[in-house]
Amino acid sequence: MGYISTLKRIREGKTDYRKRKAILVGRHVFASIRISNENVIVQITKAEVKGDRVLVSAHSRELLKYGWRGSRKSMPACYLVGLLAGKKAKAKGIDSCIIYTGLRGFTSRIAACTKGLIDAGLKIPVDDDSLPSEDMIMGRHIVDYANLLKSHDTNVYNKKFSALIARGLKPEDYIEHFKDVKDNILRSFGDGDS
Repeated sequence: MGYISTLKRIREGKTDYRKRKAILVGRHVFASIRISNENVIVQITKAEVKGDRVLVSAHSRELLKYGWRGSRKSMPACYLVGLLAGKKAKAKGIDSCIIYTGLRGFTSRIAACTKGLIDAGLKIPVDDDSLPSEDMIMGRHIVDYANLLKSHDTNVYNKKFSALIARGLKPEDYIEHFKDVKDNILRSFGDGDS
């Protein structure tokens, strides 16, 4: 049996060329969502001959300007970064895009970013059943978990949520905090309270 040469990016597990070809042939504007150990980044990109051109980008550190004190990689943060990227895209005249995950799967946090992009007004072909519920997006699961821990063991509660508490946010207040930051983002783009 002979040696079969594969492209370096396939061997390294970086590129799915079948998905990539579909984007290039379709000439789609696409949203690429990356979630690291600490942050979320959404880039809305157009493939061109010389390489991909980033049209709009939003990073979870930008949420700090809008008053965000929660985790920058949680489901509520993912939604807010998607909303921010979507509002920036609408301001630049982008009306639709597709989600490009590359080799990564369509996780719940990527789905939350997608929901944020859709709520900002972008048209994205996605099944509504694959998007998280409003309660999950606002952080109801975080509040419920915090209440459960607090009622059983305050030491574990303080340890698990020490970063939030240090930033001045009680996990029980996550939903109200989320709504305030979402309103701040919408107001900054002239949408008022929503």
